[in-house]
Amino acid sequence: MISGVGLENFHMVRHWDSLSAEGGGFVGIAPALLEGWMRDYYFDTEIDLGSSGVESFALGDVRRLSGLTQEEMDRMLFDDSRTQGAAGLREAVARRWGDGNSDRVMATHGSSEAIYLIMNALLRAGDEVIVLEPCYQQLASIAEAIGCHTKRWRLPAEQNFAADVGDLQALISPHTRMVVVNFPHNPTGASLTPGGQRDLIRAVAAIGAYLVWDAAFSDLVFTGEPLPNPVSLYERAITLGTLSKAYGLAGLRVGWLFAAPDVISACIHLRDYVTLHLSPLVELIAQRAIESGDSLLSIRLAQARKNLEALRGWASHYEQAVEWVEPRGGVCAFPRLKFIEDSSPFCRELARRYSTLLVPGTCFNYPAHVRLGFGGPPDAFTEGLRRLTALLKTRAHIA
Repeated sequence: MISGVGLENFHMVRHWDSLSAEGGGFVGIAPALLEGWMRDYYFDTEIDLGSSGVESFALGDVRRLSGLTQEEMDRMLFDDSRTQGAAGLREAVARRWGDGNSDRVMATHGSSEAIYLIMNALLRAGDEVIVLEPCYQQLASIAEAIGCHTKRWRLPAEQNFAADVGDLQALISPHTRMVVVNFPHNPTGASLTPGGQRDLIRAVAAIGAYLVWDAAFSDLVFTGEPLPNPVSLYERAITLGTLSKAYGLAGLRVGWLFAAPDVISACIHLRDYVTLHLSPLVELIAQRAIESGDSLLSIRLAQARKNLEALRGWASHYEQAVEWVEPRGGVCAFPRLKFIEDSSPFCRELARRYSTLLVPGTCFNYPAHVRLGFGGPPDAFTEGLRRLTALLKTRAHIA
């Protein structure tokens, strides 16, 4: 039984099943629903209300903010790079998000490659894996494709998506091999307190499982400080990071993982058969962007705060049609549209009639919800809300 994915997506999954049975297609892994939706609508809409990252920077912006010169780029030789990542890039990552030990860092093609490498290196068919619900699909589907048994740590909408570590403890068993989380959370914006993070780590450490901590949104917090890197607190923790979400460099495709040396060695073993390494030019730009990370982050975080204030007012004004929980971090919210059970047709109409991207909750198995991103330029965000309101009034029959 496929719950909550919508009729259209159900047929897509059934088609994938039939391809697998016939020996065609990418056998064993489900279609990535979010990526499929973005492929259909992201490039062909004018306004983006669906993405989970901040506004993208141009290369000229990065050069100006970081001091990277044209001469430095011209001197770059297009040699092969190191499989683990260039030393300068790994050192920059280790200094900014770790304890300075670059031996525990591996640079990857976005955090998506890191997820794929880690799961294929550490998991085997039959392993028990606990993932959040809702979650970014890759965090669950890759493990399921390997043949793992997944359990869902649910963040209940009726409880403001609060993460109850007691619920996690009830799911953990002696057979649990890995617990996979991302806080601040995609798509709800929920997060943990520092005490809640420590409780989570203790629960995972009690049975010696791996803790995969997806920190894509770690720097996008609106009150307090970012949560600490769990790698410094637990030897079997693995932390993922990316320049795509908080730093406006999604197209650079640079991510990383922090892990123990044996985990990195296992990932390198797999990478020898696929991507081999990053481009040295990409690594140079990423290194300099990270070294000037405060400058990039402060600009985009200020935009996000302004947009969040506008979103707060909008949601309050239309509370008869929209129910939402204000995010504690990240730049996306996960409101429920009260007047429909499946938001996919609504989002499709918004894209086609109003040229505005919004992601349906079917991509996260919560069909009545939508992922609403507020990381873009404030003027475009305001216009996006205006277009969303126009359709909302028509479909929800509100003034």
